[in-house]
Amino acid sequence: MRAIWKGSISFGLVNIPVALQNASRAEELKFRLLRSSDLSPVNYKRVAQVDGKEVPWNEIVKGYEYEKDKYVVLRDDDFRRVDLEATDTIDIVDFVEVAQINPMYFYKPYYLEPLKGGAGAYRLLRDVLADTKKVGISKVIVKKRQHLAAVKANGGLLVLELMRFSDELVAAPSIAIPSEKSPGRRELAMARSLVSQMTSDWDAERYTDEYRSALKKLIDKKVASGGKELPKEGHAAKRATNVIDLASVLRQSLADAAKPRKQATTRKAKSRAKAA
Repeated sequence: MRAIWKGSISFGLVNIPVALQNASRAEELKFRLLRSSDLSPVNYKRVAQVDGKEVPWNEIVKGYEYEKDKYVVLRDDDFRRVDLEATDTIDIVDFVEVAQINPMYFYKPYYLEPLKGGAGAYRLLRDVLADTKKVGISKVIVKKRQHLAAVKANGGLLVLELMRFSDELVAAPSIAIPSEKSPGRRELAMARSLVSQMTSDWDAERYTDEYRSALKKLIDKKVASGGKELPKEGHAAKRATNVIDLASVLRQSLADAAKPRKQATTRKAKSRAKAA
């Protein structure tokens, strides 16, 4: 796998040469826009708003709108003027317990590969982070943008997970939780039992993108049929319902959880279809 960035992890006087490797990938199905009459692909054009004329790439510049319809142009030299120091360094400024960080701050992981001469310090940092359950909070410049990031121990490797800065998260003061009476002891006890029965060891391979798989099967069917419209299949739409008797719902859920997973899934499907 090709490294997208090479530099070093730095904390105190320790310097660990590393390379950054992608740790995630998008598996989305790609679609083209087509003209319905002859399925000719539709292309996008870059046109100026003022006269609708197409603009070639060599005439396009980057501009910042500082007031309504007023722009200042920024060229490559301007971006270079604000380049920060240590563009090739993951500079750890703090070590923080991972449990203290809201998961909403994390959003994109990368593998950190030790480069020549860095294996010993790499293992040392990995083991310390794993033992202390802490992460190294750092700032790193990737693809001409500075990111907040966390250096984490992940099995035998270190990973760098990009994070959002606090001002990138939107507060949710407008989301109000309706006032309801507190759940009773019986409901709490049954809810805990339900969680306990449904608890299992984490296995990422158990969870797959079912929608993508179903969509791919549908595409294969349409290809096999020569692009013809497929017959419609009826699916009962799920309807939101008000839970009147929480205790009875929990009791039924506990009964379903006690059965094999497949039987429980079948029962739920039948119940939803009946409710719909």
